[in-house]
Amino acid sequence: MKPLLGEEEAEAAAAAVRSGWVAQGPRVARFEEVFARRVGAAHGVAASSCTTALHLAAHLLGVGPGDEVVVPSLSFIATANAVHHTGATPVFADVDPETGNLTADTVAAVLTDRTRAVLVVHQAGVPADVAGLRALCDPLAVPVVEDAACAAGSTYLGAPVGAGALLAAWSFHPRKLLTTGEGGMLTTDRADWAARAKRLREHGMSVSAADRHRGGAAVVEEYLETAFNYRMTDVQAAIGVVQLSRLDGIVRRRRELAARYQELLAGVPGLRTVRDPAHGTTNYQSFWVRLPDDAQVERNDVLAELARRGVSARRGIMASHLEPAYAGHPHTALPVTEDFTRRTLILPLHHDLTTAEQDTVVDALTAALGAGAALR
Repeated sequence: MKPLLGEEEAEAAAAAVRSGWVAQGPRVARFEEVFARRVGAAHGVAASSCTTALHLAAHLLGVGPGDEVVVPSLSFIATANAVHHTGATPVFADVDPETGNLTADTVAAVLTDRTRAVLVVHQAGVPADVAGLRALCDPLAVPVVEDAACAAGSTYLGAPVGAGALLAAWSFHPRKLLTTGEGGMLTTDRADWAARAKRLREHGMSVSAADRHRGGAAVVEEYLETAFNYRMTDVQAAIGVVQLSRLDGIVRRRRELAARYQELLAGVPGLRTVRDPAHGTTNYQSFWVRLPDDAQVERNDVLAELARRGVSARRGIMASHLEPAYAGHPHTALPVTEDFTRRTLILPLHHDLTTAEQDTVVDALTAALGAGAALR
């Protein structure tokens, strides 16, 4: 992955610096407004990362010690960590083998009377079937929160991922389509939750620093609850506004490159690539491939051969329950998750990837699998 950054972002950041207001301020408010509108939400709350946005979501729901929150193990470890840091227990559920996402069936298998919420990830930008999860969870009064870290620009049932979400969290890390360096966003249609989240991210202050300075009159703030420092800076937000204007073009280009990968790799027996699900479209934040069942080479050996040929690939999506941080953490059987994380790898995909570079990747992969020269 390589972020798409240019002179417009540099000038926007410089303008924020020249303004003298570099902390959370008017540019953050503008970014919140335009981002929420783009994903079909009423309110946006900028944060320092997607992880902190998820943590805010959990606090809004009152998640805490004694509670369980269903999460996929097949996700970056931050998904489980955001639950862990509330004192609640992350409960790992298995995923669909085609999309890598939670489904109503995999979640139903681990629900208990202690389940406080379900945290569904739109993994690698592939939209999860949120309607199916809500059909399961709503009658049980179990909220469904969306980890949309990778999903800006993806669609679900003809609308942007995140539209109509109870709470959705987003990432602007450089490996995502939109980047502010580091940073995140929480979106919701509930004004009361948005207002509280904005307080929680800024130490629980009754009035933000930006509003206090803007008012012109002496204001003595109060601290209404113990909270956090999860703010985004105006420098980051200035970059984010420019990045958002590029989103449609970035998605279009990535989908073109993904389609070409799919075409070039179609002749490799047993190799499966990430694709759009029936219920939506993916932004191809990551282009993962699953190695054939009868492959005579291990995934890590494929990665090593790609590296030897000058191709920077990486392992597929991690399984959090297999990491040392969650060693000994109880969980149900997760056969699809373990197969997925063991047999998948992520190929290079970014806006400036050339056809020649893509050909090199395909040649290296097919050679590593023993398939000979590329099948073009």
